[in-house]
Order: sequence, then C-alpha cells, then structure tokens
Amino acid sequence: MIKSNKMNKIKTYTHKGILTGMLSSAAMILLLMMGSCNKDFPNKLKENLKNDTLGVNSKTRKVLYIIVDGLRGRALKEINAPNISEIIKKSIYAYDGLSDIDGTGVTNAGAWTNMLTGVKRGQHGVVSDDFAGNKLNQYPTVITRLKQQLPELRTASFSASGAFGANLATAATENKSFEGDDVAVKTAAKAELERIDAGFVLAQFHGVETTGKTSGYESTTPDYINAVLKMDVYIGELMNALAKRKSFATENWLVVIASNKGGAIAADPNSTDVTPYADGLRNNFVIFYNPRFNSQFVPKPDSEKIPYSGSSIRFDYTSSTRTVASIPNSTSYNFGIFGNYTVEILLKSNTSSEIYPTFLSKRTIGFSGEGWNMFLEGGAWTLNTNVSGQMKGRAINDGKWHKLTIVFDGTNKKVRGYTDGKLDNELVMNGNTLDNTAPLRLGYIGNDGNQNASVLMNELKIFHVALTAAEISAYSCKTDIKADHPQYNNLIGYWPLQDGFGNVLKEATGKGVDFRLGGTVPWETFSVVSPALCPDINASFFTMVPNNIDIPIEIYHWMGVSVPSSWGLGGKSWDPTYSDIKS
Repeated sequence: MIKSNKMNKIKTYTHKGILTGMLSSAAMILLLMMGSCNKDFPNKLKENLKNDTLGVNSKTRKVLYIIVDGLRGRALKEINAPNISEIIKKSIYAYDGLSDIDGTGVTNAGAWTNMLTGVKRGQHGVVSDDFAGNKLNQYPTVITRLKQQLPELRTASFSASGAFGANLATAATENKSFEGDDVAVKTAAKAELERIDAGFVLAQFHGVETTGKTSGYESTTPDYINAVLKMDVYIGELMNALAKRKSFATENWLVVIASNKGGAIAADPNSTDVTPYADGLRNNFVIFYNPRFNSQFVPKPDSEKIPYSGSSIRFDYTSSTRTVASIPNSTSYNFGIFGNYTVEILLKSNTSSEIYPTFLSKRTIGFSGEGWNMFLEGGAWTLNTNVSGQMKGRAINDGKWHKLTIVFDGTNKKVRGYTDGKLDNELVMNGNTLDNTAPLRLGYIGNDGNQNASVLMNELKIFHVALTAAEISAYSCKTDIKADHPQYNNLIGYWPLQDGFGNVLKEATGKGVDFRLGGTVPWETFSVVSPALCPDINASFFTMVPNNIDIPIEIYHWMGVSVPSSWGLGGKSWDPTYSDIKS
C-alpha cells in the first residue's frame, strides 16, 4: 500500500518480507555529520527539533546493536546470507571495514573495545583477551556514556562471552552472559525486544569465531558457511521481533550489525595489496540499518593502485640550458679499492631512443677513467665502471617509477645491479680504484652524446655498506627510508630530491653534503601508480569505509547525544539518504 502526500513529497509504505510490519516514519532529514576528534561533533538532531512541524522527532529513538565475532566482511559478501542480503537494501554498509588500522595483534577483546568505546587500542589499552592494562575509566563504553547522558534509557547487554559482559557491559541496566551459547543470547535479546521500555539492546554472538578458529575463515569452508548462515537466521529472528513490537509505530530504530574482526586466511598469490585492507584478520563488516535508509554500499578504495605523489626536477637533456645537480670535487663519495657501498635511486623515464645519456655518476667522462656512471640505453638502464666493465639492467621506459640499486661488494669482489629489488646481473670486481675528483652528479655529462633523455629522479641514497639481496628485496617498494631500515645508520648520504625551491637539494641525515643546482630548474609535480612501489598511505585512506570505531559516534548522533572533543573519539559518522524524502 502506498499513499502519496503531494504537498510534502513524502511516501509512506509497508515493507513486506523479513522486516514485515516495519512502517516508515514521516518526513525528517537526519543529518549524521562527519565528525572529527579535534573538535566537538555537531548534534544536528537538536537543530532539526526546532523546525519539527511533522512531529517526526517525537518518535522515540532506540538502538539494536548486534556484534558477530569472527565474520570476515568479504566472506559474508561471498556467502550471500539471505537475511543480511535483505537488510542491506535499507542500510549504509561495507564489507571491507577494518577492525584495526594501526597495527597487528588483533584480539577479540581489543576489537570489542574499539566497537564499544570509539577509540583505538593505543588509547583504550586493550591488547589481550584478559583486558589487562585497560583504560576504560578514561575511555568509557557507549553503554556507560548513554547511562550518563540519558539516565532514563534502559540498556541491556546479552553476550556469548563472559569477558565481554564482565568488562564492557557492567553499566547496562541488564547485563547477562551466556558463555558459548549463541541461542541463549538470541532468546534473551528477543525477550528484551518485547519489553515496552527497551531502548538500547546489544547482542554479542561468538559461534562464527569458534567455528572459524577450528575450521578456518574461508568462504568456501562448509563449517564456516554453515556457522554464518545459522547466525543469519538468528539476525532474522531479532529483526522480526523488532518489527512486531506493539510500540514500533511510535519508535525510530537504528540497527547496527557488525563483526568484531575477521580471521587469518591464505594469502592471494595474485594480489599486490600490501595494506591492512588485504589482512583477513582485520577484515570486518559494518551495517547501519533503518527502514527509511536508501541502500548505500561503501567500497574500499583501490589499495592496489596507490599513486606515488610528490615533486621532482625534470632532467631534460634536449634543453639548451640543461639542469645538473652536483657536489663538486667531493672526495666524500669516493669508493676506493674493494670498498663496500650501495647506491639507490628512484627514476621515471618514458624515452626509448636514448644515445647513452648518463643520469647519475661519479666520473669526469661517462665511459672512461676512474669511477662509475648509470645511463640509459634502448629503454633499459646500464652501469659502467672501471672496476667491473658494463652491466645492463632491465627496461624501465614505461613512464613508471623504478628503484635502481648498484652494490659494490668489495668483501666478495662483486658488483651487482638490481631493478625493483630483483637482481639483474653480477660482475667480478677487479683491483682498480674508483677514486677521482669528479663531482657526484645528477644529469648531463658533456660530450657523451646524450641529447634525447627526459627523466625524473628522487630518493638518492648512498650506504657505506654492501646491502644484501634480502635487504634490497625487503625494502624495494619503499619510496623513502626510515630509521627502522636495518642499514639506516650506514647511510652517508640521503637526498629526497623533492625540495622544490632554490638552487639546493638538501641532504637529509646531516651526514652528507647538499647538491647544488645549475642550469634551468624545471620543477614538476607527479602522481603516478607504479606497481613496483608501495608508497606510505595517509591514515585517512583507511577511514574511507565504515570501521569499528565509527559505531559509537553513529549511535550517539542517533540518540541525540552531543559528543565533546574531550571524549577523544577517533571515528566519524556516515550520512544516510532517505527513501521517503524527495528533494
């Protein structure tokens, strides 16, 4: 049955199926504004009350919160549980939520605490399942906060894990735990939903986690599939119990359904995702349901295509005033006889008709005398030295960034070249010296016929040690270097080459010498997806889908509770769109 109200452009309807009996509310736009932990969250509910001529806000706001332990979000999507599939038609939802953004070591207790406090484990301190060292007195749960802000609100928690009830639900009006018994949790929650004064109802289920721990968390494992489908039946029963409430027509319920965490699964050999989104243990799902919500699926960002962004000088060899960066007469970067040194640089090129243009060198003339130079030839890079002859690397003329590494291993008398962490070649080192008075130089060397190149260069590093193959491979995709690198203390020069101003390229460790720029200096910005690189990602990248710590702020906003910055919440709220509001 559909009735039309032309004046207000509002439709009311009866939705049949698993949510039979749920009647839509009259018109109201609830703005769940994006929050920030740096300032008080605005409470738009109070603003809407001022102009509530239709009496929508007079409906009592309530919450049903269902926690499912151990259900991976992507597994839920693949299993396609029927009741949840119906629920998401009226929900904001995500299958790629994160139980934890900042680190590893996800536990059930830590994930529950994220979901109940709205802060990360670095704040609440719960890192083990015994809740040792917790700071719940500083960061109370949503149950505690609601009791403080809405003392007349009845809150009830029913949990299948005793530790949950004993640590996170003690402030509830009614708090019962049924260790390992999901059926008892369901039954108690259904009975609570029959109470006229039910206001905040929480049900925590543990059966899927128990099965996953024993049989695995794969969406193709029969036992895991059956556990998920059984849980889906319980959720359907709770939703039907909600719909049958005698007072439902005068109430406005937000239903939150979320998993605390996922579970470890076999790595996908075809995936290049190295972010937390690829971690099955941290993969959860989050659903915010109301019968008036439009369906809004929130996909994860493409974590396999993170652009490397920044600025660089374009070293253009066709220019009449070619850019060159150099450290003149620098004996600091002489490598001697059988010295142990490593040179790394990021380079981006898309030219293939080069006439041997040198791009990095410590040599007076590109192809003779003491020293070394790295140059381009037919789309590939090549190393020439007076201690090992010439070594060709791989093709790099694809317009992507690549990390090039040369190792002078005097201990083993070898010279090695690597592209993106993979060994290209190895030559025997003779007893010549690499010492000279030539500048360490980026760019053009005169009289070498190099007129066709155009390259960008960043992240030049020189180590006073021969890096091992394992070290080179382990850090091959990194776009900078940090103190956790095993050979960080052996750096004798590190130039990010992204200064972007003046005629100096600063050395970053304080151990080396600055480059001086000559010629025209054409700076340009870039943002390129380069499969060989794994740039650091800003933390905001992991807040682009609903996460566990977002749930409390969503509940507070729904219940009309203003959130001061002093609470230190780390989540944000999500804006619904409404099926019965026409613009």
